[in-house]
Amino acid sequence: MTEGGKVIIFTAPSGAGKTTVVKHLLKHFDFLSFSISATTRSRRPHEINGLDYYFMDVIEFQNNIDAGSFLEWEEVYPGKFYGTLFSEVSRIWADDKHILFDVDVQGATSIKNYYTENALAVFIKPPSLQILIERLKTRGTESTESLGQRIERIKNELTYENRFDKILVNDILEVTLKEAEMIVEDFIKLND
Repeated sequence: MTEGGKVIIFTAPSGAGKTTVVKHLLKHFDFLSFSISATTRSRRPHEINGLDYYFMDVIEFQNNIDAGSFLEWEEVYPGKFYGTLFSEVSRIWADDKHILFDVDVQGATSIKNYYTENALAVFIKPPSLQILIERLKTRGTESTESLGQRIERIKNELTYENRFDKILVNDILEVTLKEAEMIVEDFIKLND
């Protein structure tokens, strides 16, 4: 085994429900701990630094890249970087927990490639592109320009689904949450 426990990665296009699924799993399983990503995007009013994200400016993020501090990182949108710090992985494994990631498809691919058989990567798929776009509009967190950028990115991310270990269609939330629980339980039991 790698230096610690297992790695469970949930990935999806924006608005497909990965954060909802991840929050549910964290409440349901005490053996999981959330990997907090670093980002250069602006903090939203309800977000807390060190709890939702590690918020950094671009220079600090670049310094961490140069220092080799990231397991994975990406410039998701121009000037908007996201990444996973190795120190975050160490923090969770020091608590004897398995890591639960909520990351974009490129980050998920990188993490899966790094941890190979110790990692499970789950792609959450929306019932349709149109439903996903409606979810994003309803969320009300996007300007017209940023919504357009997200939609283009979503179309690309949907092409990644077959690169992951499991595909979970998020149509009926209660069913999706139960299926996610079973996927996690099966992976932890299979690899213990």
